[in-house]
Amino acid sequence: MSALRLAVIVGSNREGRFGPTVADWFAEQAAQFEGIDVDVIDVATIPLPTVIDFGAAPDPHVSALGERLAAADAYVVVTPEYNHSFPAPLKNLIDLYRSEWQAKPVGFVSYGGMGGGLRAVEQLRLVFAELHATTVRDSVSFHNAWNHFDESGAPLDEGCNAAAKGMLGQLSWWARALRNARAVDPYEA
Repeated sequence: MSALRLAVIVGSNREGRFGPTVADWFAEQAAQFEGIDVDVIDVATIPLPTVIDFGAAPDPHVSALGERLAAADAYVVVTPEYNHSFPAPLKNLIDLYRSEWQAKPVGFVSYGGMGGGLRAVEQLRLVFAELHATTVRDSVSFHNAWNHFDESGAPLDEGCNAAAKGMLGQLSWWARALRNARAVDPYEA
C-alpha cells in the first residue's frame, strides 16, 4: 500500500511566533510514523492573496498550494490561539480551497497560554465540517507551550510524543479508509 501524504499546516505568521517549533517537532513525529510522507506548509512563507478577483486568472501561489493540498491524504493543522480563536491567515488559507479538503481527515496540534489552543481547535472543527472534511477526535495541545520545549526545540516531557502517535494512528486509519472510499466512489459535495 502506498504511503499516506500528510500536509502539516503551520497556521501562524506573527513575528517571533512559536509555531515552527511545535510544527517541526510534530513533523518529526509524523515522519517516524510508518507509512506517512510529510509536507510542511507554512502560511508565513506563502504570499496568499486576501482579496480575490474571481474573474481573473488564478494567482500562481494559490494554484501551487492547491496542488499540494489536493495531493494530501490527510492534514494536521498546527495552530495557536489568538483571542479565543485561530489566526486570520490560517482562515484565509482554508477559505481559498474547497474540494481539496473534502472527504479527507484533519487533525490538530494546538498551543497557547492556559487554554493551550483548544478553543481555536473547537472552532476549526466547525469550519472543516462545513468543508466536508472529517476531524479526528484526539488532538495534541500545549498549555504554555514555550515552557514545554528546550532551546533546541525538543519537548521536555516525552508524553507529548505518545499523544502525537495516538492522533497519528487515528489520522492514518481515517486517511486510508477515505482514500479507499474516494477511489471506489469519488466524493461529490
